[in-house]
Amino acid sequence: MADFKIEGECDKRFQGVREAFAENLTKRGELGAAVSIILDGKCVVDLWGGYADKARTRPWQRDTLVNVYSTTKGLTATCAHRLIDQGQLDPDEPVSKYWPEFAQAGKKDLPVRYILSHRAGLPGVSKPLAEDAMYKWDVMTSALAEQEPFWQPGMKHGYHAITIGWLVGEVIRRISGKGLGTYFRTEIAEPLGLDAHIGLDAKHDARVTDILPSPPPEPGMPNLFEEAAKDPKGPTFAAFMNPPVLTEPSVPNSRAWRAAEIGGANAHCTARALARMYGALARGGEIDGHRIVRPESLERFWTEQSYGPDQVLMQMPTRFSLGFMLSQPGTSFGPNIKAFGHPGAGGSLGFADPVKKVGFGYTMNQMANGLLIDSRPQALFDAFYRAL
Repeated sequence: MADFKIEGECDKRFQGVREAFAENLTKRGELGAAVSIILDGKCVVDLWGGYADKARTRPWQRDTLVNVYSTTKGLTATCAHRLIDQGQLDPDEPVSKYWPEFAQAGKKDLPVRYILSHRAGLPGVSKPLAEDAMYKWDVMTSALAEQEPFWQPGMKHGYHAITIGWLVGEVIRRISGKGLGTYFRTEIAEPLGLDAHIGLDAKHDARVTDILPSPPPEPGMPNLFEEAAKDPKGPTFAAFMNPPVLTEPSVPNSRAWRAAEIGGANAHCTARALARMYGALARGGEIDGHRIVRPESLERFWTEQSYGPDQVLMQMPTRFSLGFMLSQPGTSFGPNIKAFGHPGAGGSLGFADPVKKVGFGYTMNQMANGLLIDSRPQALFDAFYRAL
């Protein structure tokens, strides 16, 4: 007898998703999770189950929030696209046009397009940073303004795992006068009714589930932190180990982490919020009368900007548009090549399929190994597309 309860709603047509969700909890190491799917503006799957704590004393609730790591990048990118859509941001203009201090270290002409597509050569900072640096917006943006690129911008790409949030977020702040978290809340989350936060107020802490770290990689499996440590002057080390807090399992469960605005890695949200935002984008930028971008803008969301060996992720192939990860051979957001979104470390995922008008969101608290799309959300969207 299973010791968990699956709650929520699921259209009978997509009963296979519910079955796959149950299997995640019984067979794929899940502790607590939620999945939500929007189809042409209508929620057809909204399920949650399992536990919000390791001791299995707190059932996952309808409004349980969880840190979604890099799934955050899709939220940040959507903010940038809204400014592009409004004519306030031009991806082909230099970053320094909006953020003059960025012109240091040979970056005067580096275009906004490069920071959105991981081509800027700024996946990290070379000078050693204090442990609390990533909680201080001005410290990180100043360090990145001073930083010389690790490679010639535009010639290669490498995952700007955390820095993309400050790079894009500072451009948003300079243009709008609002910090990234405030801009996201007022321009996207509140109009769409999203329970999603970049910078979480302490009043929500009772709803947050702790993130549980993934087990160590099996022998012979890729180990990103091991690889990073081999070259303390390289881009992978700078991206993930400076400051060194990302290797500390307690960090994402701390009040300091939750409160900070880390636009590459620390949004707290529900699966429903991810599905609804992507559900709006999947149908031309609008849902229930609320529009965040114009339909003609959507081509930017899926148009490839970067593809090939990733200079940060151990030369594995990665593929990006302006701010979003795209499907690539062996790792896809379902069957449609125009799908775009972003996975997060450990397993969370949000994506839009504009061909079938699908918005997908998945959140969980037990991290798994792997760098791209986890097997748990994949089992869910595979079951969905089989039924579709």
